[in-house]
Amino acid sequence: MTKVEELKELLTQDIIVDLEDYIDELFELVAKKNDTIDTKEELKNMQELQSDFREMLKDIEKGEMDEEEAAEIIEELEEMKQEDEDLEED
Repeated sequence: MTKVEELKELLTQDIIVDLEDYIDELFELVAKKNDTIDTKEELKNMQELQSDFREMLKDIEKGEMDEEEAAEIIEELEEMKQEDEDLEED
């Protein structure tokens, strides 16, 4: 599997799915009026991130991403995921 294919799989089967679940949770907080300014800011940031990931997928599907760029993005995503898991453990 190429790095581009690996990135596409990671985005579609893991990252975007998790992000959509988190966005739904934030929307529920806002709907229940249990939100804060931080919640709304987090929601905005997550929606922007979701948009960025969808743009990445479009680039992949158009063949506009090379192996080196895909490898760098995979590495960054894995680091972010590890940091998130470390925070959840604390």
